[in-house]
Amino acid sequence: MLVKLENPAVLSKPIDLLSELVTEVKIKINDFGMSITALDPANVAMVGLRIPKSAFSQFETGTETLGVNLDSLKKILKRCNSGSSLVIEKNENILNFNIQDKIKRNFTLSLIDIDGQDKELPSLEFSGKIEINSADFVDSIEDCLIVADACSFIIKDDKFIIESKGLNSARSEFSSDDIKIEVENCKAKYSLEYLQKFAKACKLAEKTSINFADDHPLRIDIKTEHISLSFILAPRVETDD
Repeated sequence: MLVKLENPAVLSKPIDLLSELVTEVKIKINDFGMSITALDPANVAMVGLRIPKSAFSQFETGTETLGVNLDSLKKILKRCNSGSSLVIEKNENILNFNIQDKIKRNFTLSLIDIDGQDKELPSLEFSGKIEINSADFVDSIEDCLIVADACSFIIKDDKFIIESKGLNSARSEFSSDDIKIEVENCKAKYSLEYLQKFAKACKLAEKTSINFADDHPLRIDIKTEHISLSFILAPRVETDD
């Protein structure tokens, strides 16, 4: 297996984000390209990353499954500078990382065995479908973090509302003039601890897609030219204040 990235940030940025949710993953490499699907240790959130073969300048590989520690991988990828290229090559149970710049550097990473079945993102039905400017979504999540540890996503009368209530409250409201809404009225509450981590990924793209339903899991999708990131988050089912 040998793959090359002329822009290592295509891999390093999403790996940095994923490392905040999961510690060990299986990286799948096949005819499509590279992908990761993982469940966080608390069984609350899932993440899916897809990087197509077209993102790589070289892609010489069959079907591979690589078990890696994400924190270790993240630290290696962070050693790539702007303007570096990165070659990743498998040699038995070792991954070799060759960072090609004015100084050629090499790192090795031992592959690990990861128990459990391969995971796939579940197919879910949603009644609320939103496409929103990523910066506006990030601001709304940061507003909610000031007052509570969870927030509600609400669709009502062609408006999308992100609302958080504790001793204090925060509320952002978007109309169909501001965002794309394909929905029926619905409401669900989600953990801001996780939404804050997802929001960091939203900064990679101009638009963020949000899908949810009454007291059902949330799905957030972020797509760039070379990266597709998806997050699924279980709801908090609680009695309304």
